[in-house]
Amino acid sequence: MATADRPVYLRLRDEIVAMILDGRIREGDALPSVRAFAADQGANPLTVAKAYQSFQDDGLVTVRRGIGMFVDQGAADRLRRAARAQFLDEEWPEIAQRIRRLDIDPADLLERVAG
Repeated sequence: MATADRPVYLRLRDEIVAMILDGRIREGDALPSVRAFAADQGANPLTVAKAYQSFQDDGLVTVRRGIGMFVDQGAADRLRRAARAQFLDEEWPEIAQRIRRLDIDPADLLERVAG
């Protein structure tokens, strides 16, 4: 599904996932407050709350009443495994087909990734 076709709360969730995988939010760190993240993203706080609830539903965060949501130990690995599986199962086949169609040498791709 194209990014623009994804519901807003899932796009917001994707942004938080990227922050965790990039190390901008580490395990044990608090997620940004709902209001602060909503303001930063130009989103409705209720939509951000829905995205945050999905992390809680998936057991990736711990809620500390009155303090916030904190990223659980192992959450980054779980998120990375899920993102890797999604990429390989859903995105890679289309990319691989395009590489073949354009007759791109895989060595050229590896050089660009390493460089």
